Amino acid sequence: MTEDDVQRQTGYLIGGIAVSALLLWWLPAWVALLILLAVVGIPLVGYAMLDSTQKRRLKNVARKQIGRG
Repeated sequence: MTEDDVQRQTGYLIGGIAVSALLLWWLPAWVALLILLAVVGIPLVGYAMLDSTQKRRLKNVARKQIGRG
């Protein structure tokens, strides 16, 4: 992962936090909570739907990206 990738991901993170804070201020709390649950829940459900070989492959790819594999 290059320095440009890290800076881009940091920008996305800061932007996401800013949008979340704005949504919490602008929308009713239950709508903001539903959006937050969707953002967290959809990837979790997607991961849970993978079979064991796909999870293993995903873990190996993640290890290679951080330099442990």
